[in-house]
Amino acid sequence: MSIIQFLKSKTFFKQIAFAIVGLLIIIFSFKFWLGITTNHKQKIQVPELHKMSINEVQKKLNELNLDFIVIDSASYNPDYPKKSVIEQSPEAGDFVKEKRKIYLTLNPSKYRDITIPELNGRTKRQAISELRAKGLNVGTNYTYVRDIGKDVVRGLKFEGKIVNTNDKLPKNSIVELVLGDGKRN
Repeated sequence: MSIIQFLKSKTFFKQIAFAIVGLLIIIFSFKFWLGITTNHKQKIQVPELHKMSINEVQKKLNELNLDFIVIDSASYNPDYPKKSVIEQSPEAGDFVKEKRKIYLTLNPSKYRDITIPELNGRTKRQAISELRAKGLNVGTNYTYVRDIGKDVVRGLKFEGKIVNTNDKLPKNSIVELVLGDGKRN
């Protein structure tokens, strides 16, 4: 029997029909099995977790059979309580399945610390620019000391105490400049 005769025979068409029916049975069985094992129609709405502490989040998510992972601490936000949730993924109102992980970003307990740069000998303007760029605020109550350089930085003060290079202060702290008065000795 030649190949062309076999392709025209009833046996070939029966084999093709059996293969198609078998493939359809396998596909629909697999689809049915996936629907059962993946809880296809199950939906749990993600709750609003912003401004909640970790303990409150844990209680709330345990009730809904959801898990959470803390992925990061962001920069400090004074509008949120310390160590509370400031971001979540998936967002509140989204639908998920049970045991889904909710990824949380927490508010740190304080501003991060800033290392004081070497400013001695710089002008007032340079020092103010560099301190602001690092996240510190510069007060307007300057202290003047006898020095030949007018408005040249001779030190820094924080809450009335001298601050040295490489000391650490919380971000957004207010520092005061100690400047030269420009008068000769």
